[in-house]
Amino acid sequence: MQQLAEKSANAGSCKLCPKFTHTFSILGKKWNGLIIEALLVKDTMRFKDLSASIDGCSDRVLCERLKELEDENIVTRNTYKGENRIDYSLTRRGQELREVMSTVHKWSDKWN
Repeated sequence: MQQLAEKSANAGSCKLCPKFTHTFSILGKKWNGLIIEALLVKDTMRFKDLSASIDGCSDRVLCERLKELEDENIVTRNTYKGENRIDYSLTRRGQELREVMSTVHKWSDKWN
């Protein structure tokens, strides 16, 4: 298992693992955690329902975040032939964040 950080012998600085850094650039971006949580609670959601469940996030930003999460293969955009319907759900990769989100819930219950 790759260590999360390697200490530099010279300067005493800390260099974070690029994979860990990339993961936090996704999960740490404002609204992404809430989008993931909403889709963990309710497997599939239409845009309007996601928007209603996340207070304070504009539709423009929500659209951007969904596209970014889609590009990272965390969220999938589902379209249906013959229907004017689009919804969103988590991919397998996104579903695997369930344990992470559960841990965040436990931490926030304890410390907030």
